[in-house]
Amino acid sequence: MTDRPDTQLTFREIFNLPVSVDLRTAARAFGMCRGTAYRLIADHAFPCPTVRVGRRHRVLTVDLLRALGIEERPVFADEIAEGIALTLFD
Repeated sequence: MTDRPDTQLTFREIFNLPVSVDLRTAARAFGMCRGTAYRLIADHAFPCPTVRVGRRHRVLTVDLLRALGIEERPVFADEIAEGIALTLFD
């Protein structure tokens, strides 16, 4: 397996993440490879807190969004068209 950076996550992918993500997914959100993410964790410089679960690292999505400067989920035009956004304001 190579440690090439995967493609960066799109906004839509970021907003559809589960409650926590693996380190590879978090690294993709920041546009870095997994190797860089592990080096930053070792240097206590990863952009957001990580949670150690056994030998793996997880990142809470709320912390990931905050580190990306996203405080709330925007409403997309296609959600309005589907009627999903309207239920938020009822």
